[in-house]
Amino acid sequence: MKQATETAVAPKTERAEPRPYVCPEVDIFEDDAGYILQAEMPGVNKNGLEVTIEGNSLTLVGRRAPNTSHGEVLMGERTRPDFMRVFELDPAIDAAKINAQINQGLLTLRLPKSERVKPRRIAVEGD
Repeated sequence: MKQATETAVAPKTERAEPRPYVCPEVDIFEDDAGYILQAEMPGVNKNGLEVTIEGNSLTLVGRRAPNTSHGEVLMGERTRPDFMRVFELDPAIDAAKINAQINQGLLTLRLPKSERVKPRRIAVEGD
């Protein structure tokens, strides 16, 4: 799987103040069935996650829920940027069978290889 352009700049939105994006840290593994991509997105849950495919680009966007404080903020140094990362998909990936799961801020994507590129054994007939 090739890594494509990465960005830390927020795209234009209709929000008055766009939130900054950071690239989540990612591990990618390959086996005979395909690829497994794991991205760390602390503070992101299922409702704040967008995984999209456009052409051969896979885009991950994770939006954190806003801080819910129980009083007036006297000092606020912690920032909570959203996450964004874009990858170029290997043409061997069967995009229709990609699935995603998020558990405690760890996004796991399974990117299966197309049947046409998986190794297979050919039966030999005859004596």
